Amino acid sequence: MLAVRWYLRYGLSYRDVEELLAERGIEVDHVTVYRWVQRFTPLLAYAARFARHAPGDRWFVDETYVKVNGMWRYVYRAVDQYGQVIDVLVSTRRDAAAARRFFTRALRMLTVIPNEVVTDAAPVYPAVLDELLPAAWHHVEQYANNPIEADHGQLKRRLRPMRGLQTDRTAQVAITGHAFVQNLRRGHYELAVDARPALRVVAAFIELAQAI
Repeated sequence: MLAVRWYLRYGLSYRDVEELLAERGIEVDHVTVYRWVQRFTPLLAYAARFARHAPGDRWFVDETYVKVNGMWRYVYRAVDQYGQVIDVLVSTRRDAAAARRFFTRALRMLTVIPNEVVTDAAPVYPAVLDELLPAAWHHVEQYANNPIEADHGQLKRRLRPMRGLQTDRTAQVAITGHAFVQNLRRGHYELAVDARPALRVVAAFIELAQAI
């Protein structure tokens, strides 16, 4: 849990985590750290799902780019008006099918239907939102989507020290794990509620380790 938390929380590569553990007398290969992250990140997020705060009813949706094994991939992301990351999806394409898959995933996992969805002017969104969220107001306006565009920076800063994402699946796990820890830090879970903000993620991981 310590290795997984370090990797998801800080700007570290798997080799960095290997070195930090070695300083503490724990000999672990960086490939093992990678396997731990891939194995336990989904379990941690799944165990925490019942403690997650319901998201707000105003969603900001946008795509950013990451490289996976030298190829560009699109990352669909959404945040609500409180800064909670709604969901993330790594996709090979930026089209209606990918947008539909992203919204379908988010709506399946959550109990809140947004009243407003803010996007950029990508032409695929109107038809998808009319299909999946016909009652929501689709808002497209210059600068209206600044909250999600600014939030992309959190992801970019986290990915910068990594030595490359190798597959779409591993990229999905790592980026989902980043969003999960980001939400923990921002207090969007009923976990570690008595802990000081600086220790919130540590205390939450202790609780979740017992759950899994």
